[in-house]
Parts: sequence; C-alpha cells; structure tokens
Amino acid sequence: MPPALRHEPGATPIAVVLGGPSAEHDVSIVSGSAIADALAASGYPVETWLIDLDGGWSRLPDAFRRDGRPQAAYDDPRSLGADPPLDAATALASLAAREGRPVVFLALHGPFGEDGTAQALCEAAGLAYTGAGVAASAVGMDKALFKRLIRGLGLPVTDWVEVRAAEWARDSEAVLARLEAFAAGTGDPRLMVKPARLGSSVGMTLAHSAAERPAALDEAFRFDDLALAERYVVGGRDIEVSVLGNDPAAIEVYGPGEIMSGHEFYDYQAKYTPGLSQTTTTAEVTPSQKAALRKLARDTYRAVGAEGFARIDFLIGGDELFISEINTIPGFTPISLFPVLCAEGGYDFAAVCRRVVDLALERDRGRVRHRLTTADLPR
Repeated sequence: MPPALRHEPGATPIAVVLGGPSAEHDVSIVSGSAIADALAASGYPVETWLIDLDGGWSRLPDAFRRDGRPQAAYDDPRSLGADPPLDAATALASLAAREGRPVVFLALHGPFGEDGTAQALCEAAGLAYTGAGVAASAVGMDKALFKRLIRGLGLPVTDWVEVRAAEWARDSEAVLARLEAFAAGTGDPRLMVKPARLGSSVGMTLAHSAAERPAALDEAFRFDDLALAERYVVGGRDIEVSVLGNDPAAIEVYGPGEIMSGHEFYDYQAKYTPGLSQTTTTAEVTPSQKAALRKLARDTYRAVGAEGFARIDFLIGGDELFISEINTIPGFTPISLFPVLCAEGGYDFAAVCRRVVDLALERDRGRVRHRLTTADLPR
C-alpha cells in the first residue's frame, strides 16, 4: 500500500503549473489538468497556472477545470477567464509572498519545464516543488549529456553521433559522410534522428537510408541546435519502468510495462492518438530481464540524482537491452504508463499525485534545515 501521507491535504495548497513555451505545451495541458483534478478531489486547495507559448504566467479562475476543453482552447488564457499574464519572476514571487506557501506541482514537459529552468526559478523563490532538482532535470533533458553520463558509468545505451546545427550549416557533406561511416559500423543504414533536448518524440525521424538523413536532420534542427543520430535497434520493444522516491536507499520501482506502437516507431501520433498504440503494465519479459530492468532503472535514477518521480525508458532488441532515456516529468495523460504502473504499489492515479506532493514536502523540509543564516557565515 502507498505510504501514509505526512501532512493533511487540506492544509497544503497546491499550484499546478501547466502549458509552457515548448512543443510539448499541449501534452502538458492534459497532464496538468488531470493532476489538478485528482488533487482537488483529494481535498487539496488547488489553483492552476497556465504558461502560454510566449512564457506568460496566468492564474486560471478558482476551481477551474478542463471539462473536456481541447488543448487549443488554452492558446488564449483570457478566453478561459484567466488573470492577465505575469512574467515568471512576478508570478513566483506572488506565490512565495503568501503566508501559506503552496507546493508548486510542475506538470510541464520539455524545455523550460523539464530541463531545470522552472526548477531553478522555484529554488530562487524559495518554493517547494515536485520532481527532480535543477541538475538532475538538466541532465535528464539533454539526451547527449545523459548518454555520456550513463555510458561512463558502464550502463548500456545505444551508440550515437552528435551533430550541431552550426556544423550542419557549415559542411553538410562532412556531416553526412560521418553519419554514413557510423551507420556502416552498425551494419544497418537506418538511424533514429532526434533533437537532443525535447521529448514526446517531437522532431524525431527514422531515417531509413542515406537519402533520408538530410531531411531528418533538418526536422530535428527545427527544435534544437543539437541533434542525435542513434543506432537503430532492430525489432526494438519500448519498455517503461516507473520510479518514486527521494532517498536513493528507499526508491520504489514499478513495472516493466510495454508500449506496442501503432506506427513504425513510437512517434508523436502513435503516442497521443487514442487507440493507435497499445500498452500493457505487464511486459512479457523473462525474470532475469525484469530484474535487470528494475536494477537499471534504480541505477539510472540514482546516477542523475533524480528525486520525487521519474519514468525510465528502455529498448529491448533480441538479447540486447538499452537504457533509452529518463523522463523526470513523465506524462499523466489517460494513456501514460507512469501512473498506471504505480498501481503495483497500491497507488491509484490520485494516490500517485499525493505521493509526489508528499515527496516534494519531504525534500523541502530537509532543505530548510540546511539553509544558512548570517550567523553561519565565516567572517
């Protein structure tokens, strides 16, 4: 069963932050709305803050609920009755100035929300917030840094090549020659090309041949100035493991689950078109594979210093098992595996949300004890 809450929900105000100035804005709307509904139903005083695509923060009306509105309805916060937009510093300062400071539930996906930026803003404002801290968020979001760190620790990742937009613009022939040599070394002309710092498969392309690589790079560079070209894992199965916890010695690990993509690979449409892909919370793996997946999920979570919650994604191709990435703010949409896998530990959707809040408060209490006063300064 889930650990008992260490606080009374009614005494803990929550500010759910959703949207954000990234290509994953619409997915965040779905996740954040579901989280806000679940916490409100659990007795928390919940307010919702919408970050628009220009970076403005607008507080939505009290007791606001999505009620089936399409994500496009959030493009104009004023149409939802929201307050005029504020800049991030002003919005967070207003939250921090309250006598009962809320916990900021970051339901933001992608750049700004998942890369350490929003976390740093909360740190500067002295606000408790959910999920990983600044450093872990930044490393988790940057697939190049993440893969370098994980491989350096001896954990399995697919081979890859990094390409910068400036390099592509300066000498595309040299870049393509490098990719050709890399593909030849893998024994397969197919390469997965993706932006380094994005999620939800946005900007991701499976380039089947050398002829498709230029367009794949151009697509990736629409979203980032660094792209990765990864070895294609033949017959790769998409496996996911959910993780909860702050203390590295007391991490909860659930799964593995599996996604059966309705497309050639698990692209944006395959992820978010209802009914196109199928998921299961009980991936068909051997006992030794299950043990390896859970161990690698723990190792990955600890390696980046993650806290609160995360989802670790894997690829299994034949006898090969690879860590794909860590999502430090995984989806809470109706088709997201992260909250569903946690049912193994006795959590329903609302209980997962409450546990994440509890972990945010636990971490914040620990940090308060270590804050310096003027008496602590060496003088």
